[in-house]
Amino acid sequence: MADQPLLARYAEALDLFTERVHAITPDQWAAPTPCTEWTVRDLVNHLAVEQMWVPPLVTDGSSLADRGEALEGDLLGDDPVATWDAAAADARTAFREPGALDRTVDLSFGETPAAHYCAQMTADAVVHAWDLARAIGADERIPRPLVDFSVREVAPYAVDLEASGLFAAPVEPPPGADAQTKLLALLGRQA
Repeated sequence: MADQPLLARYAEALDLFTERVHAITPDQWAAPTPCTEWTVRDLVNHLAVEQMWVPPLVTDGSSLADRGEALEGDLLGDDPVATWDAAAADARTAFREPGALDRTVDLSFGETPAAHYCAQMTADAVVHAWDLARAIGADERIPRPLVDFSVREVAPYAVDLEASGLFAAPVEPPPGADAQTKLLALLGRQA
């Protein structure tokens, strides 16, 4: 099936981020991250909320406007790890439903094929797994298939990401940089 490689990469990206979430120690939740003005908790909340959006958008056909402010703010609660785990599990289930990747979802920038949405979510989880690893002192290596996937996903629109306010400007990778370093540089990060 054509969507299986995408679902495999998405699952791998969630697994990578989950591994980092489970490595967070109690004293690290307020630590800074490479994402300007975000703490570890802010970063995990960002990814958790992104996953929380998947079921209503993909399964229910809701739009962002339909949900209003229901998925805004810090939704991690008293057990951020359990909240992340539940959000990731629900998102996986939604994207795995038969025909889910053939649907169209209504995002903030308009109607988008669900497969493209899943690809964007995959690349976002990959890069933020690195951010989280850097913040908590965990292994920063990203598996090469996820690096390659993310480069293919973000390269066409990387220049526009800075304008969104969510990403820093791309930086020049050092000479002889490996694929992961080039991906991070494309997204304004210095490894």
